[in-house]
Amino acid sequence: MEGRAPPALPLCASVSLLGGLTFGYELAVISGALLPLQLDFGLSCSEQELLVGSLLLGALLASLVGGIPIDRYGRKRAILGSNLVLLAGSLSLGLARSLPWLVLGCWAAGFAISLSSMACCIYVSELVGPRQRGVLVALYEVGVTVGILLSYALNYALASVPRGWRHMFGWAMAPAVLQSLGLLLLPAGADETAAHRDLLLLQGGEATKLGPERPRYTFLDLFRARNNMRGRTAVGLGLVLLQQLTGQPNVLCYASTVFRSVGFRGGSSAVLASVGLGTVKVVATLMAVGLVDRVGRRALLLAGCALMALSVSGLGLVSFAVPVDSGPSCLALPNATRQAGLPGSDLLQDSAPPTKPRAGGDPQEPALSASKKAKTRPAGRDVPTPAPPALSTPATPSPPSQPAVLRWAALVCMMAFVSAFSFGFGPVTWLVLSEIYPVEVRGRAFAFCSSFNWATHLLVSLSFLHLIGAIGLSGTFLFYGLTAVLGLGFIYLVVPETKGQSLAEIEQQFQKSRFTLCFGHRQSLAGVQYSRLDVPVAS
Repeated sequence: MEGRAPPALPLCASVSLLGGLTFGYELAVISGALLPLQLDFGLSCSEQELLVGSLLLGALLASLVGGIPIDRYGRKRAILGSNLVLLAGSLSLGLARSLPWLVLGCWAAGFAISLSSMACCIYVSELVGPRQRGVLVALYEVGVTVGILLSYALNYALASVPRGWRHMFGWAMAPAVLQSLGLLLLPAGADETAAHRDLLLLQGGEATKLGPERPRYTFLDLFRARNNMRGRTAVGLGLVLLQQLTGQPNVLCYASTVFRSVGFRGGSSAVLASVGLGTVKVVATLMAVGLVDRVGRRALLLAGCALMALSVSGLGLVSFAVPVDSGPSCLALPNATRQAGLPGSDLLQDSAPPTKPRAGGDPQEPALSASKKAKTRPAGRDVPTPAPPALSTPATPSPPSQPAVLRWAALVCMMAFVSAFSFGFGPVTWLVLSEIYPVEVRGRAFAFCSSFNWATHLLVSLSFLHLIGAIGLSGTFLFYGLTAVLGLGFIYLVVPETKGQSLAEIEQQFQKSRFTLCFGHRQSLAGVQYSRLDVPVAS
């Protein structure tokens, strides 16, 4: 057995990866389906907004109430239940013949992927031990990015196929079915791992059984001083709020506009904004998977936040030196999917991947008013959110050629910003959230933080145009840079290091100390003394 990976390890990895792939694909596929839906159903701009908004409303609702079934019925049952809801939603979308069925399908899909995302991260973190936990939970974020790129590929391949949007929605069922099959071979939770020797090996022989002697928590305990629950809530909320307040979804929304303004002509800006940034994101997330259990959570968060501050400030300086259009027009051509930040969360913004020409000529692209543009910006998680009916660069004359140094500076800053989020806030926020709360209230606490992530993303998106009108695009980017600097201080002073610790050890440390709120004192792994717990193996 020495040196061989237990069979349960690839099962856990597949559950995490497929869960993320489902999340990313379902959120991104709506952007490619909007145009053919508009053509087939004659959807107005407000109806397109309703369609996208129903998915986001379902996701927000799941983040508000999803913690209850996760804690009451278990993580595994919550994932399986969410997959059933997703199958129903996908069938409703794929077979829809009217707008109400499309809206119902989008609502069900949004609810399902939001609930599944929370339950999946918690489930995987509880099944495996300290050495594998960071990698396996971070694989969820890898699945999200791969799912988004996969949706781009299918959107492009099916763009000229009659009723191709039905196939786009139908393919979302495939990863959900595969994940459910893998779940059936795994235990319901950590208290059942004694019957699975593979998982006992993964956990280092420390399977815990929940007993009557363990403390009980209610939702209100999240805001009390008992066992430092208030400190844990401060860590969780701080991370999910910073995910959004650093402006990640809005910065990426302007990727294509910035590239075009500094001299990338024609369709190159769309390719860079979607395929190019998407590839960078996948690579950076894979890097996080390889480093999260080696260098630690704090190190990745600190490095990512510092690089985000530098790169978005660089974008601010570039947009100050180069005239950039301050408002993309809202057209009925779907743009690329935006990433917000969970477990996590949050991708590729302003332009959709190139689409094949459709038979019949003019794709009929009615314009939306600028005022509606703000309404269509979605709320989201630490992860990607679907685009509204098409924010894309207005058809204005090409800008004058800019110096090559500005062109490449903008490209480097944008790539650095995407990379920084993808190996920092993107995967690590949701990993930390899955570790710091007691098992009895972990689902509700995770859902509570996730709901703030979605709500904050909505607030940041709706305020974007107002912020640009007040301080300009350059000032907005610099403001996001300042927020990232403040986030750097928060992480350094407040967020603990959980690398290499079992969930029981993390729980013990929180109960014994208030190190997460030691403002003014240096916080590092070396400054926190952990002790190994002797946890009885379940019989």
